[in-house]
Amino acid sequence: MSGKIKTSIVIDRSLWEEFKRKVSEERGLKDVSSLIGELIEENFSDSLIINVLSELIGEAKVPEVLKPVKPLVETDAGRAVREMRDGEV
Repeated sequence: MSGKIKTSIVIDRSLWEEFKRKVSEERGLKDVSSLIGELIEENFSDSLIINVLSELIGEAKVPEVLKPVKPLVETDAGRAVREMRDGEV
């Protein structure tokens, strides 16, 4: 993402105060802006990924919709990680 902007929003005062209180308790009051940025990024992560991929591969076509891929065989990630940690793999 390039640069930053300052913006304003119209929101219910009690909702905003509750949001700021919660953020300040968990992350400090100065982190309100960065948390809002993170929330926006999470909701637009597909667009961000597409933009980065477009920059990386140049003129090649990038799909507009990213779809999750299901494994061909049933897997148990927890078991696989446990085996790796225990040195069985």
